[in-house]
Amino acid sequence: MEERNVLLSIKDLQVKFRVRGRILTAIRGISLDIHENESIAIVGESGSGKSVFTKTFAGMLDSNGFISEGSIVFHDPELADTHVKLNSSARTTIEAARHKLDGYSRLELGAATLRELRALEREKEERGGLSDTEKAEAEKQMKELADQRTDLFNLKQTYDPSREKEQIREAAARIRALDQQIRELGKANEQKAREHHRKMTSDAEYLKEYEERRARLRQKYEKEIAGEVSREVLERNRILAKEIYLSVGRYGAVKRRQLTDRLCRALRDAMEIGVDLSDESQRNAVFDTVAFRVKYLDETEEQLHGICILNLAKVQYAKDWGQIRGRKIATVFQDPMTSLNPIITIGKQITSIIMKHQDCSEAEARAKALDLMHKVGIPNAEKRFDDYPFQYSGGMRQRIVIAIALSCQPRILICDEPTTALDVTIQAQILKLIKDLQKEFNYTIVFITHDLGVVANIADRVAVLYAGQVVELGTVEEVFYDPRHPYTWALLSSLPQLARRNTTLYSITGTPPSLYNKVTGDAFAPRNPYCMKIDTLAEPPMFQVSDTHFAKTWLLEPGAPRVEKPEAIQNIHEKLVEAFNI
Repeated sequence: MEERNVLLSIKDLQVKFRVRGRILTAIRGISLDIHENESIAIVGESGSGKSVFTKTFAGMLDSNGFISEGSIVFHDPELADTHVKLNSSARTTIEAARHKLDGYSRLELGAATLRELRALEREKEERGGLSDTEKAEAEKQMKELADQRTDLFNLKQTYDPSREKEQIREAAARIRALDQQIRELGKANEQKAREHHRKMTSDAEYLKEYEERRARLRQKYEKEIAGEVSREVLERNRILAKEIYLSVGRYGAVKRRQLTDRLCRALRDAMEIGVDLSDESQRNAVFDTVAFRVKYLDETEEQLHGICILNLAKVQYAKDWGQIRGRKIATVFQDPMTSLNPIITIGKQITSIIMKHQDCSEAEARAKALDLMHKVGIPNAEKRFDDYPFQYSGGMRQRIVIAIALSCQPRILICDEPTTALDVTIQAQILKLIKDLQKEFNYTIVFITHDLGVVANIADRVAVLYAGQVVELGTVEEVFYDPRHPYTWALLSSLPQLARRNTTLYSITGTPPSLYNKVTGDAFAPRNPYCMKIDTLAEPPMFQVSDTHFAKTWLLEPGAPRVEKPEAIQNIHEKLVEAFNI
């Protein structure tokens, strides 16, 4: 595959949802680079995390969802290039921030001693309460009981009060029993903590030694932070102050002041514990807690110039998403009627998007909209411009949704099963349209599907998802003709197009694991006919098969027994060519 620049870099992404009093981990540590102008297919069973994964790119997670860990760095030169006016107010703000940072920098001189002091205090706290091991065990037991109670309460809500009174009474009694267990466990842990505290307070020798060590460290710390800050640190603070203003310059005056104060406090906390702010990744992480970091490049008398580090996992303000969603990352959904307003004309829906993002007049927007309608294959576009969505067929509505998505010429087009609701003949037309327009608009396609026939026709690369993880990644040829993960084998074996007369169509036994609980080992192990003991004990790493091919299975470990892929998918090239007209 030809070398392309990375457009979207996802690292260790975790996405969780709050569901009925419990936490569900939908995405579990995905790392993936998506390149410019490529077509990558995200495949897997329903519930594998395909749609959730791509919704994180555009800030479209449901209100109960959140990114708990990881980064999504978007490499877009236009959005990243940042200019902020350097007027008298800006200079005053920058100078005030620099002065604060210079004062905070003395804390860095005593960071090592402060860490030692805090470790000593934590040691005393643990000695006078529950140890880390005891806390972990107590939390585990409490979580198990709380989860049982939540599941039972949710089940109780499903019973019909008029016909299932007995079941409701039984459920209520079991809930009361679990409440009692939770209270007793809490009291037992409190009693244990009090006992530890009593023992510690009666140990006069330990307390004397603790106070002496603490006093020595505190004296040492006060002496260290009274030292002089180096010229290199002062120069770093001068740049940091400008980066603070660059990072908040896109906001209004009130928000700008608030974020400036928060960034100064975040940098103070980082200096206090000795974070290496000369390290780019650590500096980015500190800024990400408040706002995107804009790296300082240069300046003139009139303005500061920097480049923004766009971590989409840390977007906190709607205004930022307004610059990304639609304009840079667009989505085509499965059902066009969920994307179109039934009481607004087609032309108005396209022109409103163009006018919002491209700052043009209504006449210019109409001309651009008609041009797009022609490009997506709408006949008599001028006459159909003022029609309503119900006057279009399903295939034509999907073409309009594609036109709306492309109206701002996005860098990434997410296609969330856009052909599932369409006839087979229309599906082929829509797929061809998406691929043909890619050559003109130069966008990257992220195609979500469970239809491997679609994958064979549209994708350059394929990422196979299972239980919120990428279990295999490679070019379309590698994944179809040389698959290495048993789950990929199972998906390919399930293709009805590969079935032969008088044979049973293969189906994957079992169900995916519950993502409410921590998954031990390989998530696919309970359904894997080639499961080994290690699959149930340890999560496999991502093994490299070739420069572009990776698979997350212990079968690729050098000492693993050799296992041949199922007979149904051996020598499948001819079958695929015939079935999918590749």
